[in-house]
Amino acid sequence: MLTIFAALVPVFLLIVLGFALRRLMLKQDAAWTGLEQLVYYVLFPALLVDSLARADLASVPIAGVGGALALSVLIMSALCLALRPLLASRLGIDNRSFTSVFQGANRWQTFVALSVADAMWGNRGITLASVAMVAMIPMLNTFCVAVLARYASPQRLSWPAVFLAIAKNPLIIACIIGLVINVTHLPYPSPVHAFMDSLGRCSLATGLLVVGAGLHFEGLRQSGSAALLTVILKLAVMPLIAITLGIYFGLTGTSLAVVACCSSVPCASNSYILARQMGGDAPLMAQIVTLQTIIAIFTMPVFIASVQ
Repeated sequence: MLTIFAALVPVFLLIVLGFALRRLMLKQDAAWTGLEQLVYYVLFPALLVDSLARADLASVPIAGVGGALALSVLIMSALCLALRPLLASRLGIDNRSFTSVFQGANRWQTFVALSVADAMWGNRGITLASVAMVAMIPMLNTFCVAVLARYASPQRLSWPAVFLAIAKNPLIIACIIGLVINVTHLPYPSPVHAFMDSLGRCSLATGLLVVGAGLHFEGLRQSGSAALLTVILKLAVMPLIAITLGIYFGLTGTSLAVVACCSSVPCASNSYILARQMGGDAPLMAQIVTLQTIIAIFTMPVFIASVQ
């Protein structure tokens, strides 16, 4: 347990540093917006392409890891939708707030997951986390956009527009490129690997700084039942579902630990951007992301240690 916590401490210290830099030194929104776009469109895709292109996929239980995490998303999404009438009647959570609860219970912080996977399990961890991304990101984007369009957006997006947005996701494109290179044995020269590896190494620390810069502590004192509910669903229920499914699929060791890691990370910080763009409850989304990031420091080691 202490070993796992020690591995996670640098990850969360980088998040804290990002928060401090945003408030004390780099105060301009434009600076962090540019940095986030650099990580999202260049650095992280380079990491994924390089990792998957060189990975020994034959030794990775792709179906087990991907299946456990994809099914956990399906179950959690169905649970949230089933609870919606009860949340409205008992907790006063309206449609706009429900969209933030839905995102908070389902979406995962890719930057944190990849950083922890790299810190604890190296290249194998990143490969398994990349499998998780392929399994979860298209489904999560589809579900979250659909829920926002149904319950919050003043005008609904067409399904072709939703699928086009998913198809243009740079992380998905990077995973596909890396898998194609790997499976087809396309030439991957050493200079290209060195270049992509250099970019990839920049991505993890920079991505965590961006996560920290996006935290909003101003509204935490007003955090109500909706924000607290997402903490339970995302940081406790989701990992339990995913780990149970992983065990059912026969996963053990590092593979099961990566499932625990990816399912127990806090909600993605770009959930706030999506909520703001599509008419959701953006202030509530900011509270959820910040609250989950703080609490995940203590809950992630528990779930990862439980399967080690």
